Amino acid sequence: MTDFFIYKAILVVIIFSIMLLAAMYSTYLERKVAAFIQDRIGPNRAGPFGLLQPLADGVKMFMKEEIIPNVSNRALFIAGPCIAMMTAIMAGVVIPWGGTLTINGTHYSLQIADLSFGILYIFGIVSIGVYGIMIGGWASNNKFSLLGAIRASAQMISYEIAMGLSIIALVMTTGTLSLHEIAVQQAGGAGSDWNFWNVVYQPAGFLIFLICAFAECNRTPFDLPESETELVGGYHTEYSSMKLGFYLFAEYINMFVSSAVIATLFFGGYNFPFMHDLPLGANVITILGTVALFLKIAFFIFFFMWIRWTLPRFRYDQLMNLGWKILIPLAIANVAITGLVMILND
Repeated sequence: MTDFFIYKAILVVIIFSIMLLAAMYSTYLERKVAAFIQDRIGPNRAGPFGLLQPLADGVKMFMKEEIIPNVSNRALFIAGPCIAMMTAIMAGVVIPWGGTLTINGTHYSLQIADLSFGILYIFGIVSIGVYGIMIGGWASNNKFSLLGAIRASAQMISYEIAMGLSIIALVMTTGTLSLHEIAVQQAGGAGSDWNFWNVVYQPAGFLIFLICAFAECNRTPFDLPESETELVGGYHTEYSSMKLGFYLFAEYINMFVSSAVIATLFFGGYNFPFMHDLPLGANVITILGTVALFLKIAFFIFFFMWIRWTLPRFRYDQLMNLGWKILIPLAIANVAITGLVMILND
């Protein structure tokens, strides 16, 4: 039992560190991708190829003066970025980051908690995350911050419904709410390839989920809560130093976790084509599976950034119309068609 808790504690520290590292270097990758698309060089001064730029940005955030407006609600002003950061990190607890390692006859799962209701847990944590934005925007006592917070809440309500409906269709197909079970089902067997991945059976659900993930992460073209041209900086206009850093870090961690969830639900998770045909040990296959999962995550993070620097921002009425009048009816139709296909197959 002691070994179990020690292992879980080590796994928590490793995953927490990976999330922070991913958030740090996502800022670097964001600027490099933007530079590539706009035919620029990007950050190249801090360290070789600018690789130390995230560290320089972190030091800058820590060293900046921390300002709390006199007219703000001090307690809630501090709580807002803490909630945003905490909920972003907590979502990674139920994601299976790999298979099972066997060490001295003991099996160690590369998942912190295998909850039978893992998908519901993620939805619950994501819905709590909006409170960090709402509280920060309202507590700032700034009209631009408040407008950003209201936009964020309306946007997340609109898109969480379609996202939930897309997941209902997936749950109908897989018959489970556990992310571990969903990943295992996509493994197939010897001689198998990507035909076992859920994106083959739920392409519409994947597309709806992907669009809603952009809205949930406040990424372009759905970054209305922080649109600089209209709201100065949105819900975090009044924030500075590491409180602002927490909001920015939370956005990148959410993007990382969203990419991991998409890869797990629709693209096989830690499974990769013909993994059962390789003449390698079980532990080596497990490690290769974890590498495969992180490669999928890196691809979706790049996709998030690519969309940001190629598509313009929607108007707010277009954002609402897309959520309520297009995505929700499409998600309902997808659930109905999935149920009809399952009945006919029986």
